[in-house]
Amino acid sequence: MLHDFDFLTAVLRLVLAMAAGGAVGYGRSKKERAAGLRTYMLISIGAAMTVLLALYEYEMLMGSWAEITNEVGNKFDVSRMVGQAITGIGFLGAGIIIKIAHQQVKGLTTATGLFATVCMGIAAGAGFYEVVIISLILIVLVLNVMSPLEGAFKRRLRNITLHVEFNSVEDLSAITGTMQQLHAQIFDIDIERTEWKDDKPPCATFILKLSKENHSHSGMLSSLAELNCVHSVQELIA
Repeated sequence: MLHDFDFLTAVLRLVLAMAAGGAVGYGRSKKERAAGLRTYMLISIGAAMTVLLALYEYEMLMGSWAEITNEVGNKFDVSRMVGQAITGIGFLGAGIIIKIAHQQVKGLTTATGLFATVCMGIAAGAGFYEVVIISLILIVLVLNVMSPLEGAFKRRLRNITLHVEFNSVEDLSAITGTMQQLHAQIFDIDIERTEWKDDKPPCATFILKLSKENHSHSGMLSSLAELNCVHSVQELIA
């Protein structure tokens, strides 16, 4: 009965899409992300509406509009409107992704979260309730539970990216020397500022691979922070 297409099931699917989108957006809103509670709810409702409109048009073409359809020879593909919805969220997601300082990109998780929410809304609009519930659990799990675990995992890796502020570019030799003393392999150095500007000291981003013997991220940070020429050192975690 719940899989039939009528007014009550349409309302149920819209409410389910709104609730599922809200459940995902609640956690993002608490983290003060670009897309919060209402954004996720509207995205999910809009996706469900896309499927419901497609189903409604199909029902009308097969029913009330059948005679006109036969005369005109109109062909209809329900999946086309769904495809347009997914394409549209691609543009929205691209607008959320931005490049911030120190070679970091922000908004990837929000954009992909919106994409997954659109697909979840499409499933709700199609009446695929089982997939909505399972995908809701998995999306919330990934966005809220996996975030601290991902950070802890990345800190255990030997690859590390550091942003260091120092007195002058002449201090780079002392900084790289300290890294090499800890047997770290330097892959890349990107100097962002070569001199003081607006009370901001010179700075650079270092991409390293720590040795097996000295693979502690905090140890590398502490060693660099102890240098007199270093103003600040920060580990960048994407």
